[in-house]
Amino acid sequence: MSALRRTRFNTACTIEVEHSDRQLCAHVELAGGVAIGPGDRVQVHGAPISLGFGERRVEQRMATVERASTLGRLWTKFAGHFEMAELWEVSFSDGKLS
Repeated sequence: MSALRRTRFNTACTIEVEHSDRQLCAHVELAGGVAIGPGDRVQVHGAPISLGFGERRVEQRMATVERASTLGRLWTKFAGHFEMAELWEVSFSDGKLS
């Protein structure tokens, strides 16, 4: 049954959000270097963060990590190969024909 069972735990995390002319980004780092694998889910708790242009904010919050089951992890890896195939179909040409 462990191949179908998910485990869940809470951990602290650091959120860094920036909205500037250099970057528009949001990063979450879980405390203790918790690694996230294929199929895992992370839910950060708290109100949404809204920034004006030129602002940067770093906050400490709690997050719930839900580990994928063994079967879920394998399915995510398998399905990911098809997602990569979609990326390969993108052309980065300048649009000019020879």
